Amino acid sequence: MDQQEILARISAMVETERALRERIAAEETGGDEERAQLAALERELNQCWDLLRQRRAKSEFGQNPDEAAVRPSSQVEQYRS
Repeated sequence: MDQQEILARISAMVETERALRERIAAEETGGDEERAQLAALERELNQCWDLLRQRRAKSEFGQNPDEAAVRPSSQVEQYRS
């Protein structure tokens, strides 16, 4: 996945995240399924952001950005902004 594809994927996931949060807040559903979807989406978003950062760092230091790889969500979730 190149940088533009990752950004497009992030944008789509952010839009889905927004819609899920609105449905949960409006209590339009029981919420359990939406909360599970939201948690999974947040993990995947963290992975995408991490991948994008990896690619940018590799490019900045003259390395091949295509060598960046998706890291497990358990590893990515340990990062703090």
